[in-house]
Amino acid sequence: LYLLDAFFKDSSVFSSVAKNNINIVEYIIMWLSYMLNLIKNEQGNSLEYFYDIYIKNHEKYTDSITSVDAYYNSYKDLIDKKNDLINMDIKYISKFYDAFNTLCMMYIEFNEKTLHCSNCLQNANKFVNKYKEMNQNSVITSNNSYAQLLSTLSNDYDNFKNYCNSKGVNCTNFPSLATIEEIQTLEKNSEQLSAHSSEQTVNSSLQDSEQIFTQSSKHIYTQGSEQISEQRSTQAPEVTSPSSSIGNKLFTVLSVFGAISFFLGISYKYSLSGFRKRAQKQYLREKIKNIKKRMNHSYMIRRE
Repeated sequence: LYLLDAFFKDSSVFSSVAKNNINIVEYIIMWLSYMLNLIKNEQGNSLEYFYDIYIKNHEKYTDSITSVDAYYNSYKDLIDKKNDLINMDIKYISKFYDAFNTLCMMYIEFNEKTLHCSNCLQNANKFVNKYKEMNQNSVITSNNSYAQLLSTLSNDYDNFKNYCNSKGVNCTNFPSLATIEEIQTLEKNSEQLSAHSSEQTVNSSLQDSEQIFTQSSKHIYTQGSEQISEQRSTQAPEVTSPSSSIGNKLFTVLSVFGAISFFLGISYKYSLSGFRKRAQKQYLREKIKNIKKRMNHSYMIRRE
């Protein structure tokens, strides 16, 4: 609820972004899934039970949002637009949040005064590895909702690289993300090469077999490279996220989101451990408030 308030309730800084970037709701659901995954859930492995108990009929979620009521009726309406995420397995959504958290750290640690952002590069490598791991998971890639989350993360990673380049920071050494189709093509070619390799071993005494294998391998490698090039050229116009049009605003959003979710995560862990100290909660509130003020100030400077 706090994250929804931060981006959608009476916020002059984020209202224009929230109107055009509903992916923020995806990130909020990722964060909630991650937090719920930290505790034992006897009601199932999805967010559905949480939605039914705390969101569906709760006035704080069903009341109209005054700042963006022309676009969304309520927080519940916002969440319902991403209803497919509610029924997904928490443990898988948590994997997405892990990658998203790394992406947030890239935005938070970015410094346009530094030509080479070493911390950003380290986080970029971590992000790409996490993304690759999910992209190779058939359970994830075969599910349309999971695939959409992968697309959202991929687009915002590319947006970060574009933002860096626009600020004169060298991001050419940042690793690129392979698409699902590229990975499947490479795996298929690898299997074909392996099959030919086995055939060559069995018929190693025959010189003709060795020549056939060499020619086939070259053909497969060339064909695979051409397929990947064609896929990249044909997919490029389609990989357009709503977030790609908001430029600098997205940078501010993810920076604030990362900072707020980080401190909320600390508060949540304290509550799970039973340490409900008022001083600690007040400290966290002040921290979040100061972060939002700094980010608001940064946003206004960029806007000018």
